[in-house]
Amino acid sequence: MEVHNVELVMSAVAPAQYPTTGYPEIALVGRSNVGKSSLTNVLINRKSYARTSSQPGKTQTLNFYNVEDQLYFVDVPGYGYAKVSRSEREKWGTMIETYLTSRPQLKGVISLVDARHAPSEDDVMMYNWLHYYRIPILVVATKSDKVVRGKWNKSESLIRKTLQISDPDEFQLFSAQTKMGKDEVWNWIEKRIGED
Repeated sequence: MEVHNVELVMSAVAPAQYPTTGYPEIALVGRSNVGKSSLTNVLINRKSYARTSSQPGKTQTLNFYNVEDQLYFVDVPGYGYAKVSRSEREKWGTMIETYLTSRPQLKGVISLVDARHAPSEDDVMMYNWLHYYRIPILVVATKSDKVVRGKWNKSESLIRKTLQISDPDEFQLFSAQTKMGKDEVWNWIEKRIGED
């Protein structure tokens, strides 16, 4: 998809605040600081439209980005960030679960993991949880440019094994620096939202 127009239309914490246009939605989930905003910026051809932060735990709402009046990217608060109080984390958990399990417009979830490490316990939990609810998932391994090219296969096989990914189409190496993987991620999104 050629992207020229993008607008952050909504930061929501409850279903009453979700957009009502009915466009298909693709959610982005992952640990704090795994690169959700960087991936969003690459997909929409912007330098820093989705705010990236060196401070984990910055996104605290569901942020709906209207892309070309055709779909929404939904940036979900990062998980696994310890400096947030337990009650705050539970509140986010409920907000995220409500969105992911009850939103008919949700067509798929891009689950981001760091290519340099094995997925965390939280990553595994999120992946299993999405599977349980039969939500289509694309696992995107970010920061792949920081992995030596000769070790990409090793990195991919570690992630696939840890998450027990069986579907060959469910995985993509990605780098915000080199834009590697951008087209493949878009292809997956376009399949999900039903436009070839």
